[in-house]
Amino acid sequence: MRTVEEHRATIAALLPLMPVETIPLARARGLVLAQDVASVTALPPFHNSAMDGYAVRAADVAAVPTTLSVADDIPAGRTSVSPLEPGTAQRIMTGALLPPGADAIVPVEHTNARTDRVTIDTAPTAGAHIRSIGEDIAAGQVALAAGRVLYPAQLGLAAAIGHAGLPVYRRPRVVVLSTGSELIEPGQSLQPGQIYESNSVQLCAAIEDAGGSARAVHFVPDDVEEFLATVESETADADLLVTSGGVSAGAYEVVKDAFSDLGTVSFAKVAMQPGGPQGWGRVGDVPVVTLPGNPVSAFVSFEVFLRPALRTAMRLPAVDRPRIEARLVADVTSPAGKRQFLRGFFADGNVSQVGGPGSHLLAHLARANCLVVIPEDTEQMAVGDTVEVWLLEGI
Repeated sequence: MRTVEEHRATIAALLPLMPVETIPLARARGLVLAQDVASVTALPPFHNSAMDGYAVRAADVAAVPTTLSVADDIPAGRTSVSPLEPGTAQRIMTGALLPPGADAIVPVEHTNARTDRVTIDTAPTAGAHIRSIGEDIAAGQVALAAGRVLYPAQLGLAAAIGHAGLPVYRRPRVVVLSTGSELIEPGQSLQPGQIYESNSVQLCAAIEDAGGSARAVHFVPDDVEEFLATVESETADADLLVTSGGVSAGAYEVVKDAFSDLGTVSFAKVAMQPGGPQGWGRVGDVPVVTLPGNPVSAFVSFEVFLRPALRTAMRLPAVDRPRIEARLVADVTSPAGKRQFLRGFFADGNVSQVGGPGSHLLAHLARANCLVVIPEDTEQMAVGDTVEVWLLEGI
């Protein structure tokens, strides 16, 4: 039986580091920048007004109140403006180009807001309310360093300095294949012996949440030849194949039967609950991870093994789920020699178990907001004991 750490290292080594591609800004959120990015332009690119008001020469309004003729009106977006003559003002909007000769902006609140002759009641200092060229960043300066995770602020900066796309480590393309002749699509009428297929929905959402790109292949029946044909046809451009189901010790375990014949996929038990039966290897050039079919087992297996591997492949920090300590509000038990991942609910430093340990109890998982980790060498923990908790919902 493998340890959790041994299997996590195996899965991490299986998935290669992703190549670099340049993609539009709208698709780059959450990815890692692969190269330094320099500013195409200074920011701001020209002297402009920080306020709605009047462009003036500070010397003309040193003594207030002062009334000046309004010589022009400058909206944002005008690309050329007339020089400001001494003894005059020009009405100006926020972000508009500063006229040559002006060295201060008087906010409209400090005037009578007239458009012909404006009376100014507060004397500005030279440079007041003016945004200078390059005060945020100079042209040619590195604005975003390689290795930076791209969040909304970084993408906004990239657009502001003139980049339509960025070089990033691309998302892994993952094909999710659910097996089982008993599976049917949600929305259809169930017949005796049938269940709605849910693992592909759950796993695709988990892959996308981790930063990958997922595509589901539904309802592969328990037939080895059909299963292998589907794998070959659906993984031509995949970086990873993830299967769920068909890896236990019983009969009709199609994934295990098919991949065992190929000899390139291994199967083993991992000392954990839920999620003990696991598989890994390659089919041709495509890495394969086989997960158990029970929905809670598949979810926990993804969190423990696949989420960190996908993130590492994109150069993201492998661990992004907050891991904290919490106090148990009730006694818990755990099987000897296995690391237990209980569904839990965390609030105010305390954690309670949600439902039982059964790997089919998906409704209990949906009510949980964390996983409670019980070590392999621990069979019982009592009220008030401190336990490790993995937060699942960004609390």
